[in-house]
Amino acid sequence: MIVLQLLLYCLLFTAMVKIAVIGGAVNGLYFYPKEVQDRAIELGLIDRNTMNRKRKCFMIPFFIVMLAALVLIIGLWNGASSFGEAYWQALLFLEVMNIYDGVVIDKLWVGHSQFWVLPGLEDAPFVQTWRQVLKKRSILALIWVAGAAIVGGIVHLIF
Repeated sequence: MIVLQLLLYCLLFTAMVKIAVIGGAVNGLYFYPKEVQDRAIELGLIDRNTMNRKRKCFMIPFFIVMLAALVLIIGLWNGASSFGEAYWQALLFLEVMNIYDGVVIDKLWVGHSQFWVLPGLEDAPFVQTWRQVLKKRSILALIWVAGAAIVGGIVHLIF
């Protein structure tokens, strides 16, 4: 059952990213390295204020939806009520999502799809190297230890 839940959670993550870039990858320019963002702005593909507005319009609902889904999976679907049980489940989901984001989203989807190549920036390096992925994912793995405690606390309070 947990494998199915992890798959559904990762599919939700993918759907949220896909929704963010409806109309083209430039709508998700905030996902790109700063150097690519700056070049895209210089080329007039988007302005900084619009990019920042799109980031907020994506990130706030993204975090709310992903948090709500996680709390409902752990508390309602799995019936976890103790902090410890909810914490370990949350940690599992967050760490799997972290790896999924780095490998499937960053390296496979972004790295092997022409969709993410911005017009006029075909030469810009926007795909993270394995070293960059490992560094970012290692830092996030530590952050999710604390994030799982927050989710565990919410589940414990609600359920």
